[in-house]
Amino acid sequence: MVRLIVGEKGKGKTKYLLDQVNNDVNKFSGCVVYLDKSNKHMHELSNKVRLINVKEYGLKNADAFIGFILGLLAGNYDIQEIFFDSYLAISHLEGCDLTENLEQLENISKQFNINFTLSVSCSKDHIPEKFQECISICL
Repeated sequence: MVRLIVGEKGKGKTKYLLDQVNNDVNKFSGCVVYLDKSNKHMHELSNKVRLINVKEYGLKNADAFIGFILGLLAGNYDIQEIFFDSYLAISHLEGCDLTENLEQLENISKQFNINFTLSVSCSKDHIPEKFQECISICL
């Protein structure tokens, strides 16, 4: 399943995402991963959550980002949930159409039985029509 937390920058998406990951971590028997553009929130996350600073891996585009996600899953089959903060920035999709990328995540989610929760800095109107139903909260 792909869930979206949508809102303009500064509306509190990260705070909501951090609260959600910390509340959800005990619901899973497998691994929970939090992808971000820095280590800034390291001390706000439960020690049961694996924080990965995506900027450390030198990804250059959205295709490389999807490959990175697949690599995480290939290396650890116990991952049940991945949370993405600043999704547009870490996936190199700022100003781009999200349809193809969200379709890829949806397919990965189904294939590997994993949930994705994305914090997306944009208005609800910029989310493709097909994925409007995936919006769990709009700030």
